[in-house]
Parts: sequence; structure tokens; C-alpha cells
Amino acid sequence: MLPLRNNVGYFTERGGTIGWMISKNGIVIVDTEFPDQSKHLIEEIKKQSDREIDLLINTHHHGDHTAGNIAFKGIVKMVLAHENSKKNQMRVAKERGQEESQLYPDTTFEKEWSKKIGEETISLKYFGPAHTDGDALIHFEEANIVHMGDLVFNRRFPYIDKSAGASIKNWIQVLEKAQKAYDKNTIFIFGHSGDGYDVVGNMSDLKAKQHYLSRLLEVVDADIKSGKSEEDIMKLQTISGAGEWKGEGIERNLTAAYQELTED
Repeated sequence: MLPLRNNVGYFTERGGTIGWMISKNGIVIVDTEFPDQSKHLIEEIKKQSDREIDLLINTHHHGDHTAGNIAFKGIVKMVLAHENSKKNQMRVAKERGQEESQLYPDTTFEKEWSKKIGEETISLKYFGPAHTDGDALIHFEEANIVHMGDLVFNRRFPYIDKSAGASIKNWIQVLEKAQKAYDKNTIFIFGHSGDGYDVVGNMSDLKAKQHYLSRLLEVVDADIKSGKSEEDIMKLQTISGAGEWKGEGIERNLTAAYQELTED
């Protein structure tokens, strides 16, 4: 349990970073990693408060952000996500035969949602398809902290989920809109980070992520136009001009970019 500002902080063990707000008048959780991790989180919450959890939010549907939802069954008043996130979670659970282990959102939103809980106002925005077609940005307004979910993999090759409506081109625009929606004092929580980098950052990290995605499209587009085969493009080991992005998964990024550029 790592505090950041105004009773808001983050928690991470395995999976996508969890955000939290814990005060005497309200408890809000953002994402849940896996069941064991959520149980550990709940144990820590109980050390501070015995009140029912007011709100659980999922930034998007992926299992490393929602599998732990089930640990909150019966102890949370509301589970919230973007409408596409709920659809994706239900679809994937059905495909994998995991429906009984899910706690689905009971409330969804389309573009914006806001509610005051305790002394904090929690506002959600949806700027369109990016990492998936259901990525929500969660703003704790008084603390001025935004959970970005997997809209930012900090210096780590991201997962681009084309099976759930991802769009690299629009992801770039989503990050542009986020930079305009928040300010230089905003603290951002990221879903994941690369070795040596943090899951907490600032506006410069959003710009860096935006630059990486732009360079990904530019590099793959240039290779396509030069006549390189898809097989040769997949041999790239780094994205020129964005060498900070490392780790596993560049092939998935190249595949997604190639698909997006050749389908248009």
C-alpha cells in the first residue's frame, strides 16, 4: 500500500497496478490484479477501515486487471467500467469457460461518469479505442491523480489488443486528449512499467508513450512502403527513435501496426 496524495495511492504485486482511495468516509478501488492479490489488498484495507467498499472500477477487461474482482463479491456496493469493457469481460469469460469466476460490472458508462465519495470526486472519461475499445481514465479530482490503466505501459512494449478493438492511431489521440484534460501537477498511475521504470509518473511519460506509438506506426509504414515483406518487418528488435521501449512483445506491436496500416 503506497500512498501518493490525499488518501489516494497504489498497490501492486502481480498484474496491472491497483489504485486506491481509503478515507473514513469512502473507499474506492481501481482494478484488482488476481484473486490472491486482491485478498492481500482487502486484508490491508481492513487494517484501516471496517466500512463497506463504496466503489470498484475496472480500467478495462483484461484478466490481470479484473480477475481479482471476485474477491470483492459481497463487500462492494458498486462495480463500474466502460460499457465495452463489460462486454469484453463477458465475452472472454464465456470463450474461456470462466464465467463462474467473474464479478462483472453492475454499472457502466459511455463517455463520462462522476460521483463524489467522501471528500473526493471520482470522474471517469472515455476517449475512444486505444489499448482496447473500453479503456477508462479515472481521475481522483481533489488529489489530482489519474489511473491510466494500460493506456500507459511505461517504457515497456504494450499489448495492443486488436481482438478487443484496439487502435494505435486513436491511442495516440487518446493520449493527446489526456494531456489536455489534466495538468502538470497531475500524478499518473500506469498499468505496467519496464525494468528500471516506475508505475507512477507525470505528463512527460504520457508524451513519451505517445511518441513511441507514433514512431511504431512511422517505422512500420516506412518499411511497408520500401517494399519490405511482413516477415522482414517482424525481425525488428527495436523501434528507432524510441529505444527506451524494451522487454518482450515487440513482435505483437509490429503485427498490430502492420495489420492496422495494411487494412486501411
